[in-house]
Amino acid sequence: MTVAEPVRWGILGTGGISVRLLEGARRSPAVDVVAAGSRTLEAATAYAARHGIPTAHGSYEALLADPRVEAVYISVPNGPHHQWTMRALAAGKHVLCEKPYSSDPAEVDAAFDAADAAGLVLSEAFMWRHHPQVALLRAVLPELGEIQVIRATFSFVLEDLDNIRLSAELDGGSLMDVGCYCISGARLAAGAEPELAFGVAQTGPTGVDVRFTGILRFPGGIDAEFTSGFTADHRGLEVIGRAGSVRLTDPWQSNPATIVRDGVESPLDDADPYQLELEAVGRAIRERRPPLLGRRDALGQARTIAALRESAATGRAVPVARETAVGGRR
Repeated sequence: MTVAEPVRWGILGTGGISVRLLEGARRSPAVDVVAAGSRTLEAATAYAARHGIPTAHGSYEALLADPRVEAVYISVPNGPHHQWTMRALAAGKHVLCEKPYSSDPAEVDAAFDAADAAGLVLSEAFMWRHHPQVALLRAVLPELGEIQVIRATFSFVLEDLDNIRLSAELDGGSLMDVGCYCISGARLAAGAEPELAFGVAQTGPTGVDVRFTGILRFPGGIDAEFTSGFTADHRGLEVIGRAGSVRLTDPWQSNPATIVRDGVESPLDDADPYQLELEAVGRAIRERRPPLLGRRDALGQARTIAALRESAATGRAVPVARETAVGGRR
């Protein structure tokens, strides 16, 4: 990627996912990570030294006040995503916020309203959407004929009960952590927003779902089924049509990225989705245009998660809220 000037990034929150992003950042001349902020100066200093970041801030507020920082990557747990996004936008920073942004569509609209009013870029960090395999999937879909079924899985084994993914207070659970990828994949493959959602949750000892199974009905009779969880290792995205099928074996982490077309598996070229994500958001910032994943996509995610959660709580299928005129922007 060639740009007139690299985007100067700050890392807000020093959790494990930020390390993956930094690996991608180091591969790109379009990305300059200039500062990191944590809840204590000790933690921020250790993190910055470990990753070669020149400036450490002992609070998130100090990071947002740093005039060198143009854009922030927010990697705090799910619960405070909206709070720190709004504060970053108020500080004049572009924002890439880790997924899922929120399960509350009103929060999504409020954040994008603030970004639009300030002329700032805001994007939800589904890095997988930037990998070349997505373009290949989209190119293959018309060859499958009428789409019938979409199947998606993303699960891994998590036994540490102190992990933030299992914190009810921080809006944890498998649906929010990895099920949101399955929802993103189903919506992409269907080319539409779901109309109806049905969800079943298996709750663990900390009060969050450790396995979540969902069914989404899309326009045209397309059904998507997915399972997310912390109790087994599996991932994939399969699309079945009248004329054939296609499956991405590891769409979410591309480790490795392979595609299976009608039973024949082919490897894909290596690519770092985090690098591509940062470069895409950087282009949006420099060119003053909407990012790949803007308001419309974030609203689709939030509305679907909200409906699935309601369904799991009530035991009935729940209509997914429809797009409004405001939600249609970006």
